[in-house]
Amino acid sequence: MSQFLSDLVTECIDDRAADGRGFWKVIQPLEYQSDILGKTITVESGFITDYASVPRLPIFYLLFGDTSHKAAVIHDWLFHHHEVCDEQTANNVLLEASAVEGIVKWRRFGIWLGTKFGGEDSWERDGRGNGHTIVNGKIV
Repeated sequence: MSQFLSDLVTECIDDRAADGRGFWKVIQPLEYQSDILGKTITVESGFITDYASVPRLPIFYLLFGDTSHKAAVIHDWLFHHHEVCDEQTANNVLLEASAVEGIVKWRRFGIWLGTKFGGEDSWERDGRGNGHTIVNGKIV
């Protein structure tokens, strides 16, 4: 059965970055058992996430923003680790993890649609490394 095996513990490292979403650093490993992947994913301490990339347009953000943080971190991690799965599978794990997190069906479906139709550029860009890093005080 899919489940989070640990709590999400993060700290904000730049609340103005990523179009206002901010960048957050995972402080303690986040573990998630995925039925879709058939294994446990461990997001390591130090991984940097921007949570869900929901546009800051009022209606979209009101409906889909600032929710499903645990699932978003798993999704971000998968987008940086192409060796684990392909983009479609990563998006499906987001949907699965959002359900585990207790996000209502219409909201998690909307979030999934956003990644399905708006995430390809991020998949290509994020796949070039294993996560964001801090270099000379800047997040890259």
